[in-house]
Amino acid sequence: MINITHKSNTLRKAIAQAIVKVSSQETIQAVIEKKVPKGDVFEMAKVAGLFAAKRTADMIPDCHPLPVEFTAVSYEIKDLQIFIFVEIHTIYKTGVEVEAMHAASVVALTMYDMLKPLDKGISIEQIKLIEKKGGKTDFSKENIQVLKAAVIVCSDSIAAGKKEDSAGKAIIRKLENSKVQIHDYLVIPDEVNEIRNRLNQYVEQKVNMVIFTGGTGLSPRDVTPEAIKPLLKTEVPGIEEAIRAYGQQRTPYSMLSRSVAGLIGKTLVLALPGSTKGAEESMDAIFPAILHIFRVMEGPAFRHE
Repeated sequence: MINITHKSNTLRKAIAQAIVKVSSQETIQAVIEKKVPKGDVFEMAKVAGLFAAKRTADMIPDCHPLPVEFTAVSYEIKDLQIFIFVEIHTIYKTGVEVEAMHAASVVALTMYDMLKPLDKGISIEQIKLIEKKGGKTDFSKENIQVLKAAVIVCSDSIAAGKKEDSAGKAIIRKLENSKVQIHDYLVIPDEVNEIRNRLNQYVEQKVNMVIFTGGTGLSPRDVTPEAIKPLLKTEVPGIEEAIRAYGQQRTPYSMLSRSVAGLIGKTLVLALPGSTKGAEESMDAIFPAILHIFRVMEGPAFRHE
């Protein structure tokens, strides 16, 4: 199975369809009137579908076990076709489209098994996904403007050439994966005035995002939050909470990080940990969902600035 540990839990939904086609109206009437010898076809098939939804990971090798938190099975009869619809919800890291299609196929197979003594011309058709919601695909549908970001590494040792930067480069990779253009990338020492000057420069240039990495810990030279916070016009504490909550699930040390998030005009400012892992996990925690902030800022409250 692929690694999904970097993903965040979101509400995921899927609706799948299958069609059972019979050869006579008599078969349809027997289903409706509950006169099939093996029992109530709709109810029996529904139960089978509920079992199938919960056991998908046992059948499909690459499917992750996940909490199935809602399943609905419904039917619609059109001429000699019985349309099966299965809707599944979960709050998890990966989607439930395979679970929905697996359940729909088992519902159809159960109906086939129950009806075959009455009808030798049954077929199962069009097992397919009808709808999928949740996760990264929802954010990719948003028509957000082309965004530019500046990435600033705050580190005395890297600025002095004693170490190589990897956290800033990891942030750049994550940004590029989210289709964000890199406006600038630089390394500066842990100096309050230098941090503020660079930030003001990018705000004047109307760069959409300025992301700092480093200087968010508790050592005497970790001054990035102190440099940035007085300049913020609007704090966005939910972003900070999301970063720390995500990190806390992976290491208890994340509670020691002092990440910062806020706005100066229409520029989003982030201060992330300086370790490569901390920077990567912080980006995973908030991207691509954080890009929705730029859609929000297109609203009337921001147009009249």
